[in-house]
Parts: sequence; C-alpha cells; structure tokens
Amino acid sequence: MSNDFIPIMLDIPESFETERLLVRALRPGDGKEMNEAIRESLDELKPWMPFAQSMPAVEETEQYVRESQVAYLKRTTLNMEIFRKEDGRFVGNIGLHHVDWDCRRFEIGYWIRSSCSGNGYMTEAVNGITNFAIQVLEANRIEIRCSALNERSAAVAERAGFKLDGVLRQSTRETDGKLHDSKVYAKVRGAEF
Repeated sequence: MSNDFIPIMLDIPESFETERLLVRALRPGDGKEMNEAIRESLDELKPWMPFAQSMPAVEETEQYVRESQVAYLKRTTLNMEIFRKEDGRFVGNIGLHHVDWDCRRFEIGYWIRSSCSGNGYMTEAVNGITNFAIQVLEANRIEIRCSALNERSAAVAERAGFKLDGVLRQSTRETDGKLHDSKVYAKVRGAEF
C-alpha cells in the first residue's frame, strides 16, 4: 500500500440495504431511539457489553452517537445502526471496529434490541456489512470475536458463514470481571470470498 494512503480521503457510502434492513451511519439525534433500545435490552446486553453495565442517560447515548459519527468520518471505526425497512424500527447496532487499513482487516461488532431478536435480522445485517466490507472497502480479512460463553453471538457468526479460526484462552476480561476465552471467527479473501 502506498505510504501516502489517507483513510479519511476514502469516499465511503454512509448506508446500504439488505432485503429487510437499512443499515446506516449514526447521525446526531439518533441517541434517543438507541437509548430506548438499550433500556429494553439491558438485561440481555449486560453480560457482554461494557456500555450496558448500567442504564446510560439519553445524553450519554447521544454523545456516543456523535462520537461515532466523527469516527466514521475519520474512518477509524465504522459504527452503523440497523433499521427495519418496513416500518423504520431501530433494530440494533453493527460496526466495523479495530480497522487495519494497511491489511484491510476489519472486525464486526453487533448488538440487537431484545424485541427484534430471533428473526434473523442480525445474521442478515452481518451478511450485509460483510458484503459492504468486501465490495466497498476491499477487505482481505473480516473477523467476529466473542466470548466463548456468548452462544448467541457465536451462532450469528456461524450462520453468516464465518469459520472458527480458533479460541484464545483467557484473552478477554468480560463485564463479570473474569477472564473469558474468546472465539475468533473469520472470512478471508481467497478462501471464503
């Protein structure tokens, strides 16, 4: 890669669609709706998500939204929200984290609101953001990492066709304060796409 490559200069679309979903970058004013979804889903998110250890104020969620918008523009983290196309309902959050532009490696992170879980939305969103990373960002490697105890997150990765690269023993301190094994799933150019 050229030494003069500057990620902020990349023209990256701020949204894409799948069959049932609109996935778009966060915008100022999105905090209220996201906060409502966090409130609804706090018990399910708490074991896995650091932001869900206590209920954030709407202002805190709005601050996260605005910081995410800045990060998207800087191309350091590409957080996006998921909406149902049929009624505009906020479904959850998905993003590309731990971005390595030199290797074109991206890690997908996600969470879903409780009332939308069990409908295949997250698998659809993961497939969508995977295609976005491959086609738009020219990804070479896309990862999903989760606690080995987070069976639902691992199931999404598996349904989306990600291969288990391995288990990193006691590699992450989770929200319970304990060290957990981490599963690392991946799709790699030349193998899975």
